[in-house]
Amino acid sequence: MSSRTGSETVVSILDECVHRVLRYRLSPLLALLGVIAVGLLVGRISLFGISLGTSAILFIALLAGHFGMSVPEGMGTIGLALFVYCVGISAGPTFFRGLAAQGRTMSILGAMIVLTGAVVAAAASKILGLPAELTGGLMAGALTSTPALGAITESTEQTASVAVGFGVAYPIGIVVVVVFVQLAIKFGLKEATQSTSAPSDDGMFAEGTIQRRAVQVVNPAIIGRRPGDVEIFNDSGCQISRIQINNYWQPLAPEYTFGLDDKVLIVGEEQDLRRVVETLGVVTSGDDAIIDADHQRKTLVVTSPEVYGRTLKELRLRSRFGITVVRIRRHDIEFVPSGRTRIEFGDTLTLVGEMPNLAKVQGVVGHRPRALNETDLLSLAVGLAAGILVGRTSLEFGTISVSLGVAGGPLMVGLILGHFRRIGPIRGSYPPAAQMLMTEGGLALFLSDAGMDAGANIAPVLAEHGVTLAAVAAAIVVIPLAVGFIAARYVFKLTLLQSLGATCGGMTSTPGLAALTTATDSSQPVTSYVAAYPVALVIITVAAPLLVELLAPLTQ
Repeated sequence: MSSRTGSETVVSILDECVHRVLRYRLSPLLALLGVIAVGLLVGRISLFGISLGTSAILFIALLAGHFGMSVPEGMGTIGLALFVYCVGISAGPTFFRGLAAQGRTMSILGAMIVLTGAVVAAAASKILGLPAELTGGLMAGALTSTPALGAITESTEQTASVAVGFGVAYPIGIVVVVVFVQLAIKFGLKEATQSTSAPSDDGMFAEGTIQRRAVQVVNPAIIGRRPGDVEIFNDSGCQISRIQINNYWQPLAPEYTFGLDDKVLIVGEEQDLRRVVETLGVVTSGDDAIIDADHQRKTLVVTSPEVYGRTLKELRLRSRFGITVVRIRRHDIEFVPSGRTRIEFGDTLTLVGEMPNLAKVQGVVGHRPRALNETDLLSLAVGLAAGILVGRTSLEFGTISVSLGVAGGPLMVGLILGHFRRIGPIRGSYPPAAQMLMTEGGLALFLSDAGMDAGANIAPVLAEHGVTLAAVAAAIVVIPLAVGFIAARYVFKLTLLQSLGATCGGMTSTPGLAALTTATDSSQPVTSYVAAYPVALVIITVAAPLLVELLAPLTQ
């Protein structure tokens, strides 16, 4: 017995020494930078093919918080706002089109996950006799929702119990979702890769083998019609780049209409070319003429705000200038556009037409490659400030006050700016490298702050209340997570990446989204996340204090 007491004394002394050294020898700023550096190093370690990436910062921060380290005040808030704002900017160009197509599905998933968590929390409170405030804190922490924590705290006097529940459940909520995402990507790697190369809502195709066919027009139904008036060219990723005249391939004139036995050169991918050939006529021999088909073309970079955000059909380049966009390169992916393809800032367009007309189009699209590396700090500051103001705006529902918070406000403003790309002088686009740095940097600050705050209280909380609260928190995380993912995959038939994105959005899990975006280059998870997240955020902010109010009479 005395031996055990002596060992405990030694451990206690060592623990106190570590606390004092770390607390007094490291300033908060050095602690922050140290946690980020060590976390990023640990995140590179791969076990069984799984690595934590940037999310590893959270675990190092939990350990640092246990030993009394802290970050400068406000760093976590700035980091969270910056991260979600950049997520919104990135997802904005596709979010609203995706919302129109799948918004109802994502909203249902977000609501389903939150309400399942509320049911599990209520059942645990009833069975185990947990206080209502403690249960509300567990639910808010399990779904990693600080707005819900704030809503409960404002609606009850038992704030200590709420904080205890949140402190126990928050790390569990983060860890479980991150590990689940990593495992799902690992075991569904083949499907995730296929999902990445699937067509997106705006007609953008994954990089494939772009081919060309010489086609003779024999379909009487299209004779006398412009190419833009034939539906197949709006629905498929194919373009007519040239017409054969005197055995020479020449760019289409602005007023061109199909004539019987015309020979046209079609550019596209194999599956789309087959559909176009069936509509126009038959494949013909044009090898001798095709040799000259690479002349009269130009590659331009889109930098003009008058162009990006609009579809090719809206730009009317063919009717205005006799110019055809035969290829677009976007984020290292080359594809053949359709009439519905929306042009984005930084797109590289391959154009075919007469040289004087190509020179005119250069002024229209901008073609200032240097602009791709210019970061507008004024737009960043104004956008972030607007997002924080939106997040602080409260809506009153009786005695309950609901706000989007620091996470929701910047996300919404980022989505709107990203969608319109520019509102007045405020830009909604940034160079890819700068945007990635801001996204990862903001996430690192947020995870460091959240981890150190939770780590400071997690040990005494667990020592006082045992593992029961941890088990309940795990149940509130795992059951809604499973219900949401299964519903997304097998009821709504979403892809793996869409299912994971929607599930993370329903769980309001920013670290889960970080794990997803690190593991894949696809925009599908982000689009699904930002469609489900706002619904889940509002519902949990309303449901959490309501749950406490309903449980209070039953647990007293």
